[in-house]
Amino acid sequence: MGAPGSGKSTLAARYPSTWCLNLDTYRALATDDEADQSATPVAVDIQNLVLDARLSRGLRAVVDSTNLDPAVRAGLLARARRWDRPTVAVLFDVPLGTVLARNGDRLRVVDPRVVTDLHNRLPTLAQLAAEGFGAVHQVSDLKR
Repeated sequence: MGAPGSGKSTLAARYPSTWCLNLDTYRALATDDEADQSATPVAVDIQNLVLDARLSRGLRAVVDSTNLDPAVRAGLLARARRWDRPTVAVLFDVPLGTVLARNGDRLRVVDPRVVTDLHNRLPTLAQLAAEGFGAVHQVSDLKR
């Protein structure tokens, strides 16, 4: 979880494409525009359908989205519990200045005010552990 431009999709791209569930992709499938936020509800439905399909088969899934809303994380954790699957949270605790610079270099730039707001909503490691994630990592601690 993290703000746009923090590296979530870059990390997700290291995994097999079949593991990666990305709301931008599902918005694009529904509307031909990954930035069309009005398509987020249907994108979430698609994500959850694929997530349940994978988890019910004991397959791995990488949920590549901001996941900064505690209710969204609770829903993901509930799905994992339903299918008796382990959970790992990766917190992209990238400094705001770095995130804003990366965002400015992207093809699809997110409004810097939105990026800043989302960055300010980053949970703490303790918060994520208390929510029930089986393991919690922060990007600043991961070996590159």
